[in-house]
Amino acid sequence: MQEYYTKFLKDSEKKAFDLEHRNKINFNISKYNAAVFTGKKQYKDLNLAKKRAYTIKHRVINNLDKYLIEFVANFESRGGKILWARDGEEAVRVILEVINKNQVSGIVKSKSMTTEEIDLNEAFDKNKIDYVETDLGEYIVQVAGEKPYHIVTPAMHKSKDDIAQLFNEKFNTPRESTPEELTGFVREKLRKKFVDAGAGITGANFLVADIGAVCITENEGNAFMSMSFPRLHIVVVGIEKIIPSITDLDLFWPLLATHGTGQKMTVYNSLVTGPRQEGEKDGPEKMYVVLLENNRSEILKHEKQRIGLACIRCGACLNACPVYRNIGGHTYATPYSGPIGSVITPHLKGMKEFKHLSYASSLCGNCSDVCPVKIPLHEMLLYNRSEAVSTGLVSFSEKLSMTTMKKVLLKRKRLDMSNAKIKNIMIQIFIKNAWGSRRELPRFSKKSFREMWEERNNNH
Repeated sequence: MQEYYTKFLKDSEKKAFDLEHRNKINFNISKYNAAVFTGKKQYKDLNLAKKRAYTIKHRVINNLDKYLIEFVANFESRGGKILWARDGEEAVRVILEVINKNQVSGIVKSKSMTTEEIDLNEAFDKNKIDYVETDLGEYIVQVAGEKPYHIVTPAMHKSKDDIAQLFNEKFNTPRESTPEELTGFVREKLRKKFVDAGAGITGANFLVADIGAVCITENEGNAFMSMSFPRLHIVVVGIEKIIPSITDLDLFWPLLATHGTGQKMTVYNSLVTGPRQEGEKDGPEKMYVVLLENNRSEILKHEKQRIGLACIRCGACLNACPVYRNIGGHTYATPYSGPIGSVITPHLKGMKEFKHLSYASSLCGNCSDVCPVKIPLHEMLLYNRSEAVSTGLVSFSEKLSMTTMKKVLLKRKRLDMSNAKIKNIMIQIFIKNAWGSRRELPRFSKKSFREMWEERNNNH
């Protein structure tokens, strides 16, 4: 428990006072904010659209078993295969079994936070399986040997000069290459990978229950090629990604696009209902969907927090969060960072190890305001904090300090027992370390409000 917390504090301080990092993030998020402001203009009543989305996802989350059964039945009816995975380890095992069974030699991957959640890339490295990330941002962080920084924009922490320098070191491209030239270089490098790949692995933005379809939303076309060229297509997706009907996409697709990138619609939106059918020329010979549970049932157990599973991974709450904008995505040490990560990670990976993320918030409520499915994120952070306390996951010193503070604050006589000088000494001894070396401790005034009030009234 202490290991993750200590590392979080250390990494947070390092990033928060890294001015170069802050400038890059502020610049990139300012571009996002401008685009989203424009994108939202397509709505006559955005709040109504968000309420509709919340209602649909709320119904799904509370009837998840029903919609999963419907999706599975419809998907399998067209020749698709479902693989259930209780946790990340099982998901990796079944994926490796499918790859080995089909004698796959090369893999192309499109952007997927779920594969990051189960550490699939690390498993491929360990088993010496050739794979490549085909999303430009994911490719950049793969080349850099890093994890994605952001749910939607994996390389948000890098400037165009950083990327030019990285490619110069790794591929000997000209140091002065423009973003367009670097994009062209990656496109050319990946083209042969798509054609030669034996398998394509994607995530899914939505699973459509009534037609048994996998919905994939993207801007580069790499996911489309990852599932079109290879003879084997594997989808890795959390069980919560269900929506009831294809008719719901006219609501969710624009909401995801607007809040994710500021677009009215993303460039590529694909619905895949299974492997290639008789008479069809395109598509994979075999298609598997790995449905990942991985402690999502832990979130479902919590009536007040389960709506966190309604998240559509647009990343809006990250961009709105003043904490995320200062400490960055890597500091969270989890694939899901920012407010949504702070809500769900303690349940997915253990409250004992990750409860501190729920405290890494100003509780300003901005995350809740921008959420396209109206998840009350800042309230759920408080529920997580309450759970951490009620289950005893607090240190002895924290318990002692809160108990003492409660006793003192409940009685005026106790509060006035010592003078300002003693109080200032006490907070120096007991609070200074927690307060931080970069902030100046507040000081008690020589006279309390009560004393000044009495003096004023006596003088009159």
